[in-house]
Amino acid sequence: MQFQPIKPKKVSSQIADQIRSSILAGEFAPGDKLPPERELAEMFGVSRPSVREALNMLASAGLVMSYQGGGTVVMSLVETSAGNPLMELIRFKQERALDVIEVRKGMESWTAYYAAERALPEDVRRLEEIIDGMQRNLDGLKPSEDLDANFHIVIARATHNIVWLHLMQSLFDAMKEFQQSVWRAVYITQEDHHLLFKHHQRIFEAIKAKDAAGARDAMIDHLTFAEQRSTAYIARQQP
Repeated sequence: MQFQPIKPKKVSSQIADQIRSSILAGEFAPGDKLPPERELAEMFGVSRPSVREALNMLASAGLVMSYQGGGTVVMSLVETSAGNPLMELIRFKQERALDVIEVRKGMESWTAYYAAERALPEDVRRLEEIIDGMQRNLDGLKPSEDLDANFHIVIARATHNIVWLHLMQSLFDAMKEFQQSVWRAVYITQEDHHLLFKHHQRIFEAIKAKDAAGARDAMIDHLTFAEQRSTAYIARQQP
């Protein structure tokens, strides 16, 4: 038997391995920023060049992207190096957004289901904070489109399934421009905003009660409503 010499593992590789494990465990979601280099160096007890090299390794693997003056951001595992192809598909032909909503109905009915089964107290607390924010916006006659999107992402995170989380983030990134258009064009009246709030509140209450079937049904009802409004909006845009 022939043995190979043991080579000590580079410090940067060990740092990269730990950060990679955290990303794949769902501790960092797509779009989250990693701590700054200085903080990472202190946390790992290493030099900043070692941290920088580790981040470069992760960037080469497509797990993160560093921006000048903007820190290092965790990337979606679904996207390609060229960006989010779904976003270009929807931008080219808006009707495709309805196809995405149809997919969302299938996906999110199950993320709500699994979130109800698996949500930890901190997941429920995050969802409750979003619902409280929506209530404040409702009382102050302000839109909640950002809170709405975050609500659905937090539900995906509450499944504690990293694949659900990254798929959902990729879909929401692709739908962002279209969703903003819909929010501003079709959810106009106070009645609309109250109805949307009740939808989200019903989903939250089912997840909090660990009612998986109820959470799934509430999500389907909500997305069916969104699908109907989106269909009407697109029809009005046709020449």
